[in-house]
Amino acid sequence: MSQPAPRRRLLPLISHFGGRSRATCRFRCGDACFHEAPNTSGNEYFGDIYAGVLSRRNVLRAGAVGAGAAAVGVGAGGAFSPALAAPGGRGNPRLGFTSVAPNTIDDVVVPEGYDHRVVVRWGDPVLPGAPEFDFSRQTAEAQEKQFGYNCDYVAFVELERDRGLLWVNHEYTNENLMFAGYTDGNDADLEQIKIGMAAHGGSIVEIERVGRTGAWKLVTKGRRRYNRRITATTPMRLTGPAAGDPLLRTEADPKGTEVLGMLNNCAGGMTPWGTILTAEENFNQYFVGGESAPEEAKAALKRYGFATSGDTRAGSRRFDRVDERFDLSKHPNEANRFGYIVEIDPFDPDYKPRKRTALGRFKHEGANTRLTKDKRVAVYMGDDERFDYMYKFVSDKQYRKGSRRHNDTLLDSGTLYVAKLTGDSPASQIDGSGKLPRDGEFDGTGTWIKLCDSRKSYVEGFTVAEVLIHTRLAADAVGATKMDRPEDFEASPVTGKVYCALTNNTSRTPEQADEPNPRAANKFGHILEITERRNDAGATSFTWKVLLVCGDPEDESTYFAGYDKSKVVPISSPDNLTFDKRGNLWISTDGQPGTINCNDALHAVPVEGRHRGELKTFATVPVGAECCGPFITEDQKTVFIAPQHPGEDGVVGAPQSTWPDRGDFPRPSVVSIWHTRGKDVGV
Repeated sequence: MSQPAPRRRLLPLISHFGGRSRATCRFRCGDACFHEAPNTSGNEYFGDIYAGVLSRRNVLRAGAVGAGAAAVGVGAGGAFSPALAAPGGRGNPRLGFTSVAPNTIDDVVVPEGYDHRVVVRWGDPVLPGAPEFDFSRQTAEAQEKQFGYNCDYVAFVELERDRGLLWVNHEYTNENLMFAGYTDGNDADLEQIKIGMAAHGGSIVEIERVGRTGAWKLVTKGRRRYNRRITATTPMRLTGPAAGDPLLRTEADPKGTEVLGMLNNCAGGMTPWGTILTAEENFNQYFVGGESAPEEAKAALKRYGFATSGDTRAGSRRFDRVDERFDLSKHPNEANRFGYIVEIDPFDPDYKPRKRTALGRFKHEGANTRLTKDKRVAVYMGDDERFDYMYKFVSDKQYRKGSRRHNDTLLDSGTLYVAKLTGDSPASQIDGSGKLPRDGEFDGTGTWIKLCDSRKSYVEGFTVAEVLIHTRLAADAVGATKMDRPEDFEASPVTGKVYCALTNNTSRTPEQADEPNPRAANKFGHILEITERRNDAGATSFTWKVLLVCGDPEDESTYFAGYDKSKVVPISSPDNLTFDKRGNLWISTDGQPGTINCNDALHAVPVEGRHRGELKTFATVPVGAECCGPFITEDQKTVFIAPQHPGEDGVVGAPQSTWPDRGDFPRPSVVSIWHTRGKDVGV
């Protein structure tokens, strides 16, 4: 399967609002795309729409806030200080592997000359005393000590030569594949609900290299003192300016500073000081009782996708049956305690995870960092919802290499921004078809608009805490640009340019198309490239270009940075991003099966030089799986990917996928990929 298939038009399958399967929509995000997009604002007037949302005052006209000055040009000079820059970057050589052909094989498929191995799978023992996985005899007690279910973001930190720590998010659970005869949480056994809660969160596991290869395996002997499970009930701290605000206080936590668990953690990032940032995304779906929540809370709940009418218990996981804090009719503020970036120290098993309120509350996809020229920390974040926004946080204090105590405070004080983008072509040239404007590129300028810092709100009618808890509402008020599901951000270790994956948005009409979101009914997605002024992560202005307009290259609406489209591969629904040390962009997808009739994949593309835009497919994942991760080790000998929800449309007894063990059910897993002759991956 290493040779490219003959060129043919890839016909779409039935698409569930951008390509995800019906099961994905149900279990991951609570059928978000089958409901009206939560952002109904016109970014012009909000006083009537959100009157009474906030606890102390109404939102006023956006015009009273001001969107900031027009962006200025980006200078070409300036040193780049990425948070995790790999040494020895030397531009973008042409990718040296032969593309994997589009396929529907129930396996991980890699290029000729490469091999792969499962590192860890759902149910593998993680903590001391954990039993071996037994599908027919699952318990919550066992699951709390075993590797959790769906695995999304992956990070690796080295302990010593040939040994390291693997962090993995457990985004959500597919109860239809975990329990025979499962229907929904209303009929589920209470132990099944507890197992589901224990299978959320994340895992830290020690792994070791297999011989001198790029393969890795789980360490199963010895102390394994770093191994850890984090679940939906792990105690955590709320930190930063919003901590203790009345909107975060509950009967169980009258101080508003302690919360149990994290939910629906999707992507993430790493800090310069070696901690993990993990992102809570579709947290709204775990709550019921919104129809009976206080009336003054309903508008804010609705803006975050909570059901506030009808039977909110239908089809839900019903966590409230084992913990009533998930019932908004009884504990409406509990909703405000989810939707944050969570910081975790993989080297300290006793470290209490921190929910960093200073980075805002929304449906976080990830959180990736750069250092500003004066060594402060910038964190880039997308809000993964149709018509929502791109954000950046810049710390007040500087990063100090080697000072763990000081660096633990960096994400609690700083300035939170939201992006406003403007195209440089006349609106008449952007018709929603994907046709390029006359200047040959979708491009323009942008501004990072201040929302608040640790002491002051810059949004009329909001306190600092209200900005950080109701961040979407604050961003509405300042006229931020509505994007097509902004997901992962990543900065190039070679150029410092920042890239954002915009996964899709089938709800955008031709009238709503604009230059940064140039295609209506955008079920294939696109990639945005941002160059900040003076190449400084602390800048508040930038220029931008659309790097890729995704889809089948034979589709006239697609664009591959101007590269010859007869020499590139199809791609749909870009999701997570990473870079290799040479500056090539790697893109994993979530939704290809429903749009271009092939399994999800990991692609790679040069973003500089004469091969800019030459997209290739490095790996495909099993039937029904999403390609998560990816993570490339610093020595570029291994790529980790995490195929999650394989066979998602199946059920126990009638599996759609049997990967990886070829039994009666699939198991979400993490996979390592390497070159069999020890070469750098991708070269």
